[in-house]
Amino acid sequence: MASPGGRLVDSDPAVEAVPARSAVRNARPQRERPGGGASPKRRVPRILWALPPVAALALFFLYPLALVVQQSVQPDTGGTSLRPYSDVFASEAFREALGTTVWLAAGATVGCLVLGFALALIIAFVPFPGGKAVARFIDVFLSFPSFLITLALLFIYGTKGMANGIWTDATGAADGPFQFLTTPWGVLLAEITYFTPFVMRPLLAAFSQIDTAQLEVASSLGAKPGRIVRRVILPEALPALAAGGSLVLVMCLNEFGIVLFTGAKGVTTLPMLVYSKAILESDYPAACVVAVVNIAISVGLYGIYRVVSRRVGA
Repeated sequence: MASPGGRLVDSDPAVEAVPARSAVRNARPQRERPGGGASPKRRVPRILWALPPVAALALFFLYPLALVVQQSVQPDTGGTSLRPYSDVFASEAFREALGTTVWLAAGATVGCLVLGFALALIIAFVPFPGGKAVARFIDVFLSFPSFLITLALLFIYGTKGMANGIWTDATGAADGPFQFLTTPWGVLLAEITYFTPFVMRPLLAAFSQIDTAQLEVASSLGAKPGRIVRRVILPEALPALAAGGSLVLVMCLNEFGIVLFTGAKGVTTLPMLVYSKAILESDYPAACVVAVVNIAISVGLYGIYRVVSRRVGA
């Protein structure tokens, strides 16, 4: 084939099929390394990306935790010994605090599961005005500090609260009948009030995934509401109940603000015992021992919580 310049050019279909952009890219000279050959792209090793978060974790968490563990094996007499552990474990105050912590956490968890399941059922399946607003308020409630809920209960049920004030004004009595807030039952009520939304939130998410056609079919076959809840709704809610209950149990074991703000002087939990040993008695080795025990229990329960959540798919 004759070109416009008069030269003969052999046309090759394979050459003509190459796009012009590819030809230009292939024609670009490649950078050569000093030893020869094209230089590959430099990639940052993965371990370098992990160094900043690991360093921050070690500085702000692991290092203080290591100091607590180190202090727990260094008695005031000097040296390194497990004597602080034996002294703390032998004390009656520690055993009472451990028992109080466990039964308050277990009781609050059961109360939150029962109350949270009932309230979530009403919000999800009983239509009423403002139901969506209530569901959104639960998300806001999760951001409230625990002492704020305790303070609200003090305004209502405290010695000088609204309920006692109404009673004394109506009867002329010197004191009102509501004196339970400074007892273990008051702490239990405050913990249930505060932690119930932590159970309701995953339950509402689980209930939103239930096909309403299943409920309608069960109702059309003559199943009563209680049977529908047991046979249809509850099986779907078990993963959320397990995850929410485990989380509430862990948080109740470490709750400090509620016990402090209720003014329940006769209620001593493990966090309160740490505060008492460190601040009031200046017994830092004993305080660190109690803190290590509390951390060990919390980490163990959190591990159980993660296993349960993974197995149930929550």
